[in-house]
Amino acid sequence: MTAIPPTEARSIVAALRTGVVPQAGLHHFATGTDALMRVVEQDLQEVAAGQGRGGFKWLRGHYGSGKTFTTRLLCWRARQLGFATSEVQISITDTPLHHLETIYRRLMERLTTADGGEAAFSSVVDGWIYKLGEEVIQLQGIAQRDERFPAAVEQRLENRLAVLSRKNPAFARVLRAYHQALEAANFGLAQGLLSWLAGDPTVAASIKKSAAVKGEIDGVAALDFLRGLLQLLRESDYKGLVLVLDEVETVQRMRGDVREKALNALRQLVDLVLAGELPGLYVVVTGTPEFFDGYKGIKGLQPLADRVQTHFGSDPKFDNLRAPQVRLAPFDAVRLAEVGRRVRDLYPAQEPDRVQRRIDDRLIDGLVKNMTSAFGGKVDIVPRLFLRDLVDRLDRVDQHPDYDPAADLSMEVDESLLRAEERAARHGLPDPDDASDGQDPDGDILPRRLS
Repeated sequence: MTAIPPTEARSIVAALRTGVVPQAGLHHFATGTDALMRVVEQDLQEVAAGQGRGGFKWLRGHYGSGKTFTTRLLCWRARQLGFATSEVQISITDTPLHHLETIYRRLMERLTTADGGEAAFSSVVDGWIYKLGEEVIQLQGIAQRDERFPAAVEQRLENRLAVLSRKNPAFARVLRAYHQALEAANFGLAQGLLSWLAGDPTVAASIKKSAAVKGEIDGVAALDFLRGLLQLLRESDYKGLVLVLDEVETVQRMRGDVREKALNALRQLVDLVLAGELPGLYVVVTGTPEFFDGYKGIKGLQPLADRVQTHFGSDPKFDNLRAPQVRLAPFDAVRLAEVGRRVRDLYPAQEPDRVQRRIDDRLIDGLVKNMTSAFGGKVDIVPRLFLRDLVDRLDRVDQHPDYDPAADLSMEVDESLLRAEERAARHGLPDPDDASDGQDPDGDILPRRLS
């Protein structure tokens, strides 16, 4: 196994210790994703190369199938290929799908690049301005110390903004005002302008007045501002933007009229991408099988269902990963044990020999078996709990010379810490996310899912 920097290994283990998906380093212990990643990379290369190209990939899977893990791994790979990425988790209250202005704001808050890290919007804009200066030096032969340099950069800025202004004059005006604020060393004003451009609704009126803009970015304007961001990214030498819309199945718990608005917003985004209106945008949508197959999901809007429709055969081995919709295979015991071995091997131990000797493959297999048994044999439910328990045992072995992790392979279950899906599996109850009961939240009776 390739050596992992200690800082990265500690970050991975710290996340698993608390039961969450690490933000980075997933490629060190990912299993079963290679084929999908190859297809997505081909998609991204086409998006990067094609004029007006965008794309979609819809990932379906039950709880525990690794949707968040897969999208986070996908985003990491996209950043290696030169894309910016953003992960937006859909929720009924905080980030409803039909409020495009909120989606845009969350997108900007979580914009990530390989060189700028998280919250990268300001670094993207600064890089865009810096690139203008580089072009003046290289193409016009004007040195930075030349007295003509500021005026030349200003002219080049205006040329770029003239193109942007045709579709989004407000976006262009704020960029101009931001550059002027930087030149005047008014960094507070500059930051306020960027915040407004990123969708912050709390920016003071005085800051907006400096750029001759008013109000907030609403749902109608959000898509125009997304176009502005995509243009800014392309002009800053990024290949495009990968946007993850995670847990879209939450729309199933909305009232019927609100759910219809959410599905229409998703259809609008799909149509804009397919029409080449959002060049460089690659959208990844995750949801449960019920979201894709049920009438409280995409089948509630036939035009959307038509765009996502994918035939699945009886054997997942022969799934078409190039299709719009892809199903993620649930964990089995073999795959989970392999993940456990990889986590053990990357664990940043102070006593590596002792850790490797006592947390051997046989013990990991036993942990998988016992934990799966405790949850009704549902392997796909336990990865989070298994890895948390495994890291706890690794910690104990590393700290205590006389600790024997094989003395007790059982697990203590704190019911209060279990998620709803885990609690249901623990007690043999139906999946709480099963939306196939035909009952709409607002009382409408819907057809049951077709088999």
